[in-house]
Amino acid sequence: MSRRSLFAAGGAALTVALAACSSNDPLADQANAGDNKNYIAGDGSVTEYGANDRKDPVTFTAALFDGTKVDAANFPGQVTIMNFWYAACAPCRLEAPDMQALNTEFSPKGVKFLGVNVRDEIAAAEAFERNFSLTYPSIVDKDGGVLLALTKFVPPAAVPTTLVLDKKGRVSARILGVADKGTLKALITSALAEN
Repeated sequence: MSRRSLFAAGGAALTVALAACSSNDPLADQANAGDNKNYIAGDGSVTEYGANDRKDPVTFTAALFDGTKVDAANFPGQVTIMNFWYAACAPCRLEAPDMQALNTEFSPKGVKFLGVNVRDEIAAAEAFERNFSLTYPSIVDKDGGVLLALTKFVPPAAVPTTLVLDKKGRVSARILGVADKGTLKALITSALAEN
């Protein structure tokens, strides 16, 4: 086999191998699409972590849009839902009414909902919250500090992502992409039932 044929065969094999890698990863496919939609939507996949498989409690400090400080060290003792979003994200808009409905349902049971806005200035974030009548607060995370602290669970460009934290402040479940209301309700109910 000539050197030219060898290179052509090797290049074809590499192309096939790379195509196979990306075709099995919908996030990679979206990142490579070049369609300028400015977000990578997860596929709605749900990952649950058994109590014995959960890592340490999450740790970060941040601020809400109104300047109130948030310290994850205060999360233990309650179930906390963290929803990563921004105003121009179409999937975030799709799931916002369900997030608010679940917040209304579970807040009386001690569940805390917390948005994590990864991109917006205050005016855009407040307009989104008004449009969807959101009553739970959101962290300002334009600098990516919270996202970086939770990078084991939240892919940097996969918005929306929703985390369920157990009563010890550990991630018990993750939803990449639009959170199905029934699924998230079941995950919250399960976390509440734990000791």
